[in-house]
Amino acid sequence: MPQHSHQTVPMHSIVRPAWFMQNFSETFLKPIDGVIVVPTGDGAEAFIDAEDIAAVAAATLADPQTHGGKAYSLTGPEALTVAQAAAIISDEAGKPIKHVDLERDAWIAGAIANGVPPEYGAVLRQLTETVANGRGSRPNGVVEKITGTPPHTFRNFAHNNANAWKEAK
Repeated sequence: MPQHSHQTVPMHSIVRPAWFMQNFSETFLKPIDGVIVVPTGDGAEAFIDAEDIAAVAAATLADPQTHGGKAYSLTGPEALTVAQAAAIISDEAGKPIKHVDLERDAWIAGAIANGVPPEYGAVLRQLTETVANGRGSRPNGVVEKITGTPPHTFRNFAHNNANAWKEAK
């Protein structure tokens, strides 16, 4: 009896998102005393809303025949500098927020002193250098291609999360 070969489609997809917009409302980019301190210079990044990441993940899980074995780089719809993001947050929160581009070694040392594992300090160095050197992610349309819906803008994110900054110091 002849052997039939059955090709199996991988049931997984890989999603590689850009920097999360939620970093500004929940983690290391959240303003402290009206300042976002991160060594990204004038480099831009296509920040992505975690809701868009979840929508892509749901679409890939719902249709493994289409998405199985594929890898997707996910971005937001616009590349912004941290200073531009701070200006949008200022508008939406109704309080002045600015970006301070601290020297990278000092910033990483401060992060480690405040509990970031040293190994992750090396990751933060690479991430911030990539953006500062002008090699941050650029909008690529993948979210809309997969979900049929454009990704959230940073302004939309800031508007919906304005209370995160209004309540902060």
